[in-house]
Amino acid sequence: MSGKLRAGIGFDIHALVTGRRLVLGGTEIPFAKGLSGWSDADVLIHAIIDALLGAAARGDIGSHFPPGKPEYKDISSLILLARIKDELTENGWQVNNIDTTIVAEKPKLSDYIGRMRLTGSFGRRGVADRLQQGLAVAFPDCLAAQSAGGGRQFEGNRGDVALHARV
Repeated sequence: MSGKLRAGIGFDIHALVTGRRLVLGGTEIPFAKGLSGWSDADVLIHAIIDALLGAAARGDIGSHFPPGKPEYKDISSLILLARIKDELTENGWQVNNIDTTIVAEKPKLSDYIGRMRLTGSFGRRGVADRLQQGLAVAFPDCLAAQSAGGGRQFEGNRGDVALHARV
């Protein structure tokens, strides 16, 4: 909306389970477990979607893409993000920045975050590239970091991955 600045906060958490791929920001991370969920369970994208919807006062990811619907089974969360971006654009919203914090003891993502943000990991476009293209956000305004918590008992070190996003 012209002349109107809004902020949103998103949060998502999924358990690490065997038999699933680990997808963060649309990038598959090599790990023995993946995140439990109906879609690809990409907590990074899910938290960003919730933050965007919150800033625009348009509900949450579950109200737009309810779990249990066959059309969303194992769908790439990047597709869901593109749909939300289109909805927000049609209603005059634009994204100015994205800041995310991944909360997880395992896997260690320090080797992947830089590659995901800058050059794309595993020969594909990076998270920042995909988010920039999908949301028209400049690279310096699209950040990701990991916090592990040093073994303390809290979200992210009980065998799950949590994500906090601010837009």
